[in-house]
Amino acid sequence: MADAALELRRVGRTYRSEAGALPVLTGADLVLVPGEIVALVAPSGSGKSTLLHLAGLLEKPDSGKVFVRGRDAGALADRERTAIRRDSIGFVYQFHHLLGEFTALENVVLPQMIAGTSKREAQARARKLLGAFGLAARESHLPGKLSGGEQQRVAIARALANAPAVLLADEPTGNLDVATAGIVFEELLATVRTHGVAALIATHNPDLAARMDRTVTLRDGRVVPL
Repeated sequence: MADAALELRRVGRTYRSEAGALPVLTGADLVLVPGEIVALVAPSGSGKSTLLHLAGLLEKPDSGKVFVRGRDAGALADRERTAIRRDSIGFVYQFHHLLGEFTALENVVLPQMIAGTSKREAQARARKLLGAFGLAARESHLPGKLSGGEQQRVAIARALANAPAVLLADEPTGNLDVATAGIVFEELLATVRTHGVAALIATHNPDLAARMDRTVTLRDGRVVPL
C-alpha cells in the first residue's frame, strides 16, 4: 500500500526446538497509515510479541514481507534495517528502560544525537516533547526521582524523539495504577495524533482499546478485526 507507514504482507514465523516446529504467525497481514492508532488485543501465547518484533524489524519473518514507509525491509542489509529502526520506528515497553544515570532530558536527547541531530536541536525537541507530557519541571531529574507515570511519560517522549513514522507499544501503561494509566494513555494518544504517527499498541485493557481507531487480534496465526 503506497501511503502506508507500516505494512505486513503474508508474514509467517515459525519457531523450532527439540520438541518440533511451532508456527506462530501463518500469513499475517496488517496495514497502518499515518495518524492511525490500532489496538492489538490478544491472549498470551498468541504471537503478539512476535508480531511486534517483526513489525519493529527486531526479527525477520520466515515468509512474507515487512514494509516501512514503502521500503521492503527484507531486501535491506542489517545496517540499513538498523537505520530504519533508529529513524522510523519508536518503541515503548511495559517497563520504561530509561538510563538511570541520565536525566529525563538527556534520555530524550541521546537517541537524537545518535541519529546525527545536533545537541542544541536535540535539546529543543526533547524539551518540547517533555513539555507536551507535562514534564517541563522534571527534565533535570534522574529516573529514580520520578514517579512511575513520569518515567513512562519520559519513555514515550524518547520513543517519539526521532519523529518516527511508526510507534510500537507493548502494554505501555501495564505497570501503572488505573488512574495514572488513563492520564498517560490520553497524553500518548494526543501526542501520537498531533505528530501523525502510525501506532500499534498492544494492551489487555478493553477500555484503552476502545479509545483507539480500531482493534485487531490474532487468530490462527493471522491478524483479524476484533
